[in-house]
Amino acid sequence: MLTHEQLLAAVGQVAEAALPRWGLEGAALKMINHSENTTYLVTPKTGARPVILRVHREGYHSVNGIRSELAWMRALQSEAGVLTPQAIPGKDGADIQTVSHAALPNPRNCVLFELIDGVEPPQDNLIEPFKQLGEVTARTHLHSMSWKRPPYFERLSWDFEHSLGKNPNWGSWEDGPDMSPAVRPLLQRLVDAMEKRLKAYGQGRERYGLIHADFRLANLLIHQGNTRVIDFDDCGLGWFLYDAGTAVSFFEHKPEVPELMEAWKEGYRRVRPLPKEDDDEIWTFILLRRMLLFAWMGSHAETDLAKQEGPAYCVGTCEMAEKYLSRYG
Repeated sequence: MLTHEQLLAAVGQVAEAALPRWGLEGAALKMINHSENTTYLVTPKTGARPVILRVHREGYHSVNGIRSELAWMRALQSEAGVLTPQAIPGKDGADIQTVSHAALPNPRNCVLFELIDGVEPPQDNLIEPFKQLGEVTARTHLHSMSWKRPPYFERLSWDFEHSLGKNPNWGSWEDGPDMSPAVRPLLQRLVDAMEKRLKAYGQGRERYGLIHADFRLANLLIHQGNTRVIDFDDCGLGWFLYDAGTAVSFFEHKPEVPELMEAWKEGYRRVRPLPKEDDDEIWTFILLRRMLLFAWMGSHAETDLAKQEGPAYCVGTCEMAEKYLSRYG
């Protein structure tokens, strides 16, 4: 077993070993993110435009799962006008390069992406960015409903069983940060109430399909008036409204969230109807996302994000659970 620091160093060696697959020997590598995967900014020694290298974590997605992600990203751009960073094939023509290195017991899958222009929406006034986010989310949902998936299609499911049920993708919510016997009954009541409501809500074609599953503002880039979407690593089969819940990830408890969600709904309705039955259930999906992040931080305690957000997340989740149960429980 490697320590967290040893793992990062080993993954860095894998990234360096992968560069020749794209003819990028000697390029400079700078790690820019480590959560599920490890992502690097790659600056070619020729002075060419930088690119992004993603080294996938072990055991999260299969090769066909990654192929499915890249296929949808290409289709969204060519068919729905949703701009996404495109994968750059290696010298052998393959998008996915499987790289072995002595530093790790098993090979890792690597993908190289274009670096697309754009900046994250400013945080000082989020009303207009949330309208833009609602619009682009609706466009992805419309495309999702009509897209003919490739024969090899394979992605994670974000239904209840794989979110908070018996086979959770991100680990059990019961292992979340600062969990204790004192708060478990409250959060169990919350989980039970959401399960009941989600079962009644159902998984009809208009409500459930292929989603981005991480539509935070951090994954939205604005460039010359165009909205671009990045990081499809969590895309999978789930409720369309789960994408609404992800929009307020890590600040679901803030007092401005209701106003921001109204802006999101306004933008969404510019592209696709949002019936009252869906509108009434948005807070279920905000809490579903909150509990998923709670579980994620428990199973990824070594990450900087979990260390930063984890200590107060249990308290905030309990406060939100009380409010939700007083209305829906």
